[in-house]
Amino acid sequence: MSAINETTSQRLTLGMLVDRYGWELVPDFARDVTVTSLANDVESVTPGALYMPGMRIDKGRIALAVRRGAYAVMLPTSMRNAIDDPQVPVLFADPSPRRVGELAASIAGRPSESIAVFAIAGSDVDRVREDVDVLAQFLHMLGNPVGTVCDGDSQSLERFLDLSYPVDVFAMQRVFSVCVEDGAAAIILALNSRTIAAGALESVGVDVLGYDDAGDHVDEMIAHVAEQYGCTLDANTHLAQRDAETDAMAEQSDFGDGVPTRALSLAIAMTLAAGVRKTNIRNALRVSKELR
Repeated sequence: MSAINETTSQRLTLGMLVDRYGWELVPDFARDVTVTSLANDVESVTPGALYMPGMRIDKGRIALAVRRGAYAVMLPTSMRNAIDDPQVPVLFADPSPRRVGELAASIAGRPSESIAVFAIAGSDVDRVREDVDVLAQFLHMLGNPVGTVCDGDSQSLERFLDLSYPVDVFAMQRVFSVCVEDGAAAIILALNSRTIAAGALESVGVDVLGYDDAGDHVDEMIAHVAEQYGCTLDANTHLAQRDAETDAMAEQSDFGDGVPTRALSLAIAMTLAAGVRKTNIRNALRVSKELR
């Protein structure tokens, strides 16, 4: 999935993009053309789309995108003289990943602002997958419907999401939209290159960032995550790591067969960082133990 549809009531016209970002529009009189979606591959183009082919650009693909209903095409400024008759308006631009992320978030209605964003990073991909699964179970136990994005096993509540990995910026915004529409209170992201493409989280603020093995290199980890994925990590982001207290809480619980104490400890730490009271967490763990 490499497309994102407009979910806002505001019209997005080519003229608005020119005014907002300073891009060049040919012909200029096409300013009133309204686009309703973004697509970066031909197969995802639907009527009303702005086709943004990225690196794979050729006249055949552009013509196919037009036949599939693209209302406009975005091409790099170096191609000003390479396209004779594109048949639809062309935006000539060299947008940065941040600009692309801003545009994708804008046309999607900024869904990530309506959901709590949990992200888990780590050097071991399999452990991160385990951490995502345990955190999802734990948040669900606390009464929070969740979505997850993890290589090969992404879900919105109980619904499996058919994604191509690593998830790009357009698909990521669409996932946020789906989770919000389904009523998820939170989404959990596995921050590794197998799951999320570079720059796919531009214009996305992370509420809680968990890292299992940062050690004394927390600052380096935060810098790497922000640079690699483009997500916003600021004063509103809470960093969560296991400590002696969360380890003890996890060891004293009976959360479920096969659930690693390490992963549960990180889930507890991230939930605490999100603002859930320690008493509520202890009560939930006690109830879980009593039910087994």
